[in-house]
Amino acid sequence: MSDLAVQDAAARGRDAASESAGARRALIAVSIGFLALFLALPLAIVFIAAFSRGAGAYVAALIEPDARAAIALTLVVAVIVVPINTAFGVAAAWAIAKFDFFGKQALITLIDLPLSVSPVVAGLAFILVFGAQGLLGPWAAAHGLHVVFALPGVALATLFVTFPFVARELIPLMQQQGSAEEEAALTLGASGWKAFLTVTLPNVKWALLYGVLLCNARAMGEFGAVSVVSGHIRGLTDTIPLQVEILYNEYDVAAAFSLASLLALLALATLALKSWLEWRIGGAVDRETRR
Repeated sequence: MSDLAVQDAAARGRDAASESAGARRALIAVSIGFLALFLALPLAIVFIAAFSRGAGAYVAALIEPDARAAIALTLVVAVIVVPINTAFGVAAAWAIAKFDFFGKQALITLIDLPLSVSPVVAGLAFILVFGAQGLLGPWAAAHGLHVVFALPGVALATLFVTFPFVARELIPLMQQQGSAEEEAALTLGASGWKAFLTVTLPNVKWALLYGVLLCNARAMGEFGAVSVVSGHIRGLTDTIPLQVEILYNEYDVAAAFSLASLLALLALATLALKSWLEWRIGGAVDRETRR
């Protein structure tokens, strides 16, 4: 190749690198601007509005009886829903990743169903099943069971919209890992339960924690399905998101944003833990690759 051709190629390389650097800076600027406008600014406004009347009013809004009832109900629902979804997610992921059986694809499709169905539709479905004129409503009433407009209905609606999160985090990881290690443990005399506790669970622990984290965040922030089945009984069936809506509709903006700030803090904590877990999962994958 002649010197002229080499120089021409080098010039084109410099131009391409310059264009690439410019495009990179432009994309970074657009990303930062988008996040600042649609994430950082709304979160900042939430906290500014929450403390607009001072710290005393902020604390008073959080300890008001209806607010305390909403916070307590939200925590109770999360305590009920997250362990159930965790157990279901682990069992479903284990079955799908480790075994072949009739209806496997149907099970995978059903796990994804809550991600495609509107939460409002899910809430209406529970009304049609457990409402006073629903399929099981008369039977439940005859046995003294109150589902809709009560804690069980709120928990069921939240359970429905959140149950894919744990399973969806575990299924691809378990499928990637295969079943060779479990089969080796069984060959060495371990029981199925012991193989799960000593082999399967340690291999998926970070993904499991990640799924539990996302499930908990969605459970505490769910609005649509819970709004339909709760009946909006103030102090009894209103969770934090529903109480925020009530206060905002009553033009008690500072109190509404005070409760909303709790959900914002949950979102920020979820984001921080999510980043940490992704870092841990990435480190674990790198270590496995180097072995």
